[in-house]
Amino acid sequence: MQPTAVSPLTALSPLDGRYARQLQPLRRDLSEYGLMRYRVFVEIRWLLRLAADPSIEGIGPFGDAAQSALLALSERFGEADALRVKAIEAETNHDVKAIEYWLKERVAGNGELERAAEFIHFACTSEDINNLAYALMVRSARDELANTLTALETRLADLAHAHADLPMLARTHGQPATPTTLGKELANFVHRLRRARERLAAVALLGKINGATGNYNAHLAAYPNVDWEGFARGFVESLGLEFNPYTIQIEPHDGLAELFDATARVNTILIDLNRDMWGYIAIGYFKQRAVEGEVGSSTMPHKVNPIDFENSEGNLGVANAILRHLSEKLPVSRWQRDLTDSTVLRNVGVAFGHSLLAYLSLRKGLAKVEADPIRITEDLGATWDVLAEAVQTVMRRHALANPYEQLKALTRGKGGITPDALHAFIRGLDLPAADRARLLALTPATYIGKAAELARRI
Repeated sequence: MQPTAVSPLTALSPLDGRYARQLQPLRRDLSEYGLMRYRVFVEIRWLLRLAADPSIEGIGPFGDAAQSALLALSERFGEADALRVKAIEAETNHDVKAIEYWLKERVAGNGELERAAEFIHFACTSEDINNLAYALMVRSARDELANTLTALETRLADLAHAHADLPMLARTHGQPATPTTLGKELANFVHRLRRARERLAAVALLGKINGATGNYNAHLAAYPNVDWEGFARGFVESLGLEFNPYTIQIEPHDGLAELFDATARVNTILIDLNRDMWGYIAIGYFKQRAVEGEVGSSTMPHKVNPIDFENSEGNLGVANAILRHLSEKLPVSRWQRDLTDSTVLRNVGVAFGHSLLAYLSLRKGLAKVEADPIRITEDLGATWDVLAEAVQTVMRRHALANPYEQLKALTRGKGGITPDALHAFIRGLDLPAADRARLLALTPATYIGKAAELARRI
């Protein structure tokens, strides 16, 4: 029998099903209810702005009680109000017009507001309301993502500081390479994430409220002596947005595209981190704390799988696929507008939802890992050939013949070199005594350059 009721078990999207609980913080802003609430907010603020300007005759000013009544409609907008808007939309087949009609219903009976009812949505096209509502929605959601990213960054920095001095074999192309420290490798991600998060926060969100084709035509038809561009600029900036003076019917979405690109850049860095952590767990550099009652494999009882990092990587991939479509599609509109942006914008919550889910999974995974210094040290101690770089570089400094080629013949493809063999080679070099002694004292664990200092500094 087919289920008919929508529930977490029957939801098409896992964001509203399996992962609904984790994503509750985004639901208030990025749902259809959230979009309605922001539309109501913009419509009311526009009406109040019009009423407060003495050059716009016939509307205000409103008294304190009328202003409070209007603000309450926005502040107390609830699910029952949203359902009424949907009922009106079922008749109008227009979601923004339904908001206008709902507001007119709600001011009916208040003489002061009812007289001004035709100034609700005054001189506005739907996109005057929508672009501002979406910008406010996205700004709030960005704050939620940023808070989680900051917590991730803090955890990574803590791990980087804790393991700043733990020498580790690096791997370039998957092969043994010049040593580093575990802390320095994590510090790399802290720096990258911090920079990307700051760029995400710095993206300006734009807004407009200039009519059907961006020229204030209707505004000037009604009030030809009002500085409508200045009025619109003041209104948009009062919402904390950047005013866009040049638009078609829609605000061209370049700011949103920049934001989605910046979010995708954060996500790409975290995909890299997830894969590195997965690899370090696979070779034993990190152990995962087992969770009581948790099952790693349905058939292999011993397993503790890196599922949090895998879950995070998978969701970041889904998020970026949507984010990149949003950033590529939204700035493109046929002539003065087409409707393709409208349906695409409704997926902003999906992109941000998969992003937040990924951040939470990664944070959970990082909370469960512990470094294994014994395993890391064993691996490093078995690869003395990584010192070939140091030896040939000192030889270059003193102009010895063919330093690279000599070390290549000694080490490349030999399956490792013993300390004794390397030391015998060094003793045979015509080097100053101090440099020879320094090379003989060098070990893979001490050949870490400034790695520890860089890790502690992050």
